[in-house]
Amino acid sequence: MKTIKFGKTGLEVPAIGLGCMRLTELEEWDIPKYIWHCISLGVNFFDHADIYGGGECERLFGESLKEIGIPRDQIILQSKCGIVPGWMYDLSYENIIRCVDNSLKRLGTEYLDILLLHRPDALVEPEEVAKAFDELETKGKVRYFGVSNHKPSQIELLKTAVKQDIQTNQIQFSIPFSNIISSGMEANMNTDGAVDRNGDVLNYCRLNNVTLQAWSPFQSGKGAFVDNNDGYPDLNWALGEISAKYNVTKSTIAAAWILRHPAKMQTIVGTMNYYRMLEISRAVDIELTREEWYRLYLSSGHILP
Repeated sequence: MKTIKFGKTGLEVPAIGLGCMRLTELEEWDIPKYIWHCISLGVNFFDHADIYGGGECERLFGESLKEIGIPRDQIILQSKCGIVPGWMYDLSYENIIRCVDNSLKRLGTEYLDILLLHRPDALVEPEEVAKAFDELETKGKVRYFGVSNHKPSQIELLKTAVKQDIQTNQIQFSIPFSNIISSGMEANMNTDGAVDRNGDVLNYCRLNNVTLQAWSPFQSGKGAFVDNNDGYPDLNWALGEISAKYNVTKSTIAAAWILRHPAKMQTIVGTMNYYRMLEISRAVDIELTREEWYRLYLSSGHILP
């Protein structure tokens, strides 16, 4: 499995990680086998959140790790906190500490490799976040910190008090859902793609050695786009031709499109299907040509000025 540098750390992470939000879709007896299957492919990075399955995804994963018996230092665990389902976001000191302690208990581990703030909190006080991060780091409960779905200015606000480096920003990104690219490509245009909805997060993260993690790499924002010929016929035609050239699936090429970008993003894949994970993992061995990359970009509905 190809690895990438993680933020400013010395940590090397697989280019593809498993998002565990849908872990409860598997039968309990099948979860340890699936985790082992991913690890055997080199996908030893597991992305969680305290709200996934109401905490069940973390619990099931933790129990499965005990059954597998793999040493803790051979996997990388990431979790997220800050969403109170249904009614608010909470990045207060008390809630961050409480969420991490609960996640550690469910996962059956003494530490998280990475903790992300799941969503920006309109009432966030950077000093409270800093207090929580300092305590979690000092007590050895969290090694590295990051954010999810944050704009550059929101990261800069946190940095007024937080002394730890923000190592990663997990954002939605796929071939059709790629405004972080189109807003730069269509700069100073009166086109839909020119609208800056993210504060130029792509270049900000590249300039500051913040690893971008792509979530929902096979979603368009309106549902799945792979094999959705009603919504994305041109894109699927292009995916079909390119996947045939490399003798892989369309999903493999969709993941390879993300990995081809020089930002060296990490792709977080949420599939619970053995075969599909095997096929997607092959994306690390494919480097699309510049022509293929742009063909997919344009066939999804984007333009070149």
